[in-house]
Amino acid sequence: MSDLHPSLLPNGLKDLLAPEAENEAVIINNCMGVFEAFGYQRIKPPLAEFEECLLAPGPGQSLSGKTFRMMDPVSGRMMGIRADTTAQIARIAGSRLESEHRPLRLSYAVDVLRVKASQLRPDRQFCQVGCELIGAGSVMDDTEIALIALQALSAAQIKNLSIDLTIPSLADIIFDDHKLDAKGRDALNALLQKRDRDGLDDHKKSKAAQTLVSLLDASGMAQEAVQALQKIKLPKAAQAQVQRLIAVYTQLTKALIAYDLMDINITFDLIERRGFEYQKGVSFTIFSKDVRGELGRGGRYDIQYQQIDKVESATGFTLYMDGMMQGYKGVTSHEYQVVDHDMDWKKIRELQKSGEKVIRSKE
Repeated sequence: MSDLHPSLLPNGLKDLLAPEAENEAVIINNCMGVFEAFGYQRIKPPLAEFEECLLAPGPGQSLSGKTFRMMDPVSGRMMGIRADTTAQIARIAGSRLESEHRPLRLSYAVDVLRVKASQLRPDRQFCQVGCELIGAGSVMDDTEIALIALQALSAAQIKNLSIDLTIPSLADIIFDDHKLDAKGRDALNALLQKRDRDGLDDHKKSKAAQTLVSLLDASGMAQEAVQALQKIKLPKAAQAQVQRLIAVYTQLTKALIAYDLMDINITFDLIERRGFEYQKGVSFTIFSKDVRGELGRGGRYDIQYQQIDKVESATGFTLYMDGMMQGYKGVTSHEYQVVDHDMDWKKIRELQKSGEKVIRSKE
């Protein structure tokens, strides 16, 4: 007989009890209502897939170290339990929905499971809620995704929001322009990871390092960052990305005013790369003063369809339910009408039809 207590669960897993389970359902419903209003159709991928499909090049490739694996006793092939949903959306877009008209607008609300937790995210199983816009590449499309993420969080009654805009590929563009070798890239990447401005400044002979220092100094509140960026000399490809970032900021500002979300702060972080393993274009992280860690991430990326030899541009976001639950300000009513345990069923039904929640009691 096992001596394991029935309430003991593996590290990073937990039972979600009342009222938290009901609060989570309310948050999901609020978010899905926002997604549906913008034409996003809900889908639900399977919990597990064959490993080679789940970890295919593109969004799935970065998930290898986070993915639980197991042998499928039916096929004899290795399977993985999803650690993120975007890779599954990419597979569906290139297979089941390959012939559908673009752009595809897809939404989801599913649980994921990861091998390890992090300091900021101690749960290994949590719900992801998000949208993917596939086959569209305009500034307005990037803006739409950021707006929907912020409106969904606002609809979930999460306050004190801010969105941090970035371009994860900007440093690589600068490295390529200055023809840095692997050793030089690794050295500067390590300093970027630590945000070591003094360390970057010590590389006085490196024009790439000087440019990165300028970008680090320009980061901050978006309005001031836009002005500072006008003074920085950037490679042509980097300049094009920065101009797109500014265009997205301009459109997002207009959108937030239109949707009465003017209290949301917009910032630029021009050297942020952590957590954006597959994003290449304009990307973002969303925070709240009331939540430890980020509430969600999103941005532009490429989907590589190996089976049809095609690359498709997409943008999307994922919101993390464990963070959203921290910042949730809603109040779910738990008031019940207690009635005699032998009350007539017709009377109980009449109470319920009038909006009452009824509990039959023996007392």
